[in-house]
Amino acid sequence: MIKFYNRKKGTYEIEKVAADRALKWIYGSRLVGAGLLHFLIKRKIASRFYGFYCDLPMSKKKIDKFIREFDIDIDRFEVPEGGFKNFNEFFYRRLKKDKIKIEKDNNILISPCDGKVLAYQDIDIDMILQVKDITYSLRELISDDEVAKQYDKGTCLIFRLCPSDYHRFHFVDEGKCEKTRKIKGCYYSVNPVALDRVEKLFCENKREWSIFHSKNFGDILYVEVGATFVGSIVQTYKPNVDVSKGDEKGYFKFGASTIILFLKENTVEIDEDILEQTSKGFETSVSIGERIGIKKEG
Repeated sequence: MIKFYNRKKGTYEIEKVAADRALKWIYGSRLVGAGLLHFLIKRKIASRFYGFYCDLPMSKKKIDKFIREFDIDIDRFEVPEGGFKNFNEFFYRRLKKDKIKIEKDNNILISPCDGKVLAYQDIDIDMILQVKDITYSLRELISDDEVAKQYDKGTCLIFRLCPSDYHRFHFVDEGKCEKTRKIKGCYYSVNPVALDRVEKLFCENKREWSIFHSKNFGDILYVEVGATFVGSIVQTYKPNVDVSKGDEKGYFKFGASTIILFLKENTVEIDEDILEQTSKGFETSVSIGERIGIKKEG
């Protein structure tokens, strides 16, 4: 059971999880489940095979059931004439432009996506918290010691996208983004069940990272982490070209995924409710363009 904080309602809710029982069995079993995880599920071939299936026309039969099961408001999204060609096209569907509400104030830090966030300030780059008692280092995450050192004592924001979420991600400010670096890895689930059992999971999984030179928040490190059955991380932006706040950066194909943002020391004050829920061990649900913090003065 995954409990999260809905800041709009001020209440705690239970997340609907795709294949919840299967995840608990795979990541909780010491024998059969663990063997299946090691020899098949975490490997690229399983995600590539399922991604191939989700690109086939026959996969679109999954769409209606998925919409019903997860109460997706399809009216928020652009639907191609004739409908979606396959499940993947539905999965990385676009929001209608009038449904994207971007906080315009330049001093406001926004969420880059729909999802659930954990926030940590004054971080130790050698002991970034994955879950209680499990840590990893930024050096391990991006395989670049010089870049990692720049974010010591800064802010770390972890956005988890579950399969029912909108799976496109955006820029949190105006600026320019450098080219993306890609790091090969496994395909573990990023569900909290897996995070609690696989040490340094984010450093094990396939991931991509880039430095975004933002106008109002300095150099922001974007890290996109793949997960079980994520066929691809697709970057849609053009490197070193001016972008506006809220412009699309990329999208994930099928599967739950994670976006991690790192901001430098004395750059931003994260909203108190998000920090409070993180300290209690709860993620906070956020929407693309929603305020999550404010620029630090001085």
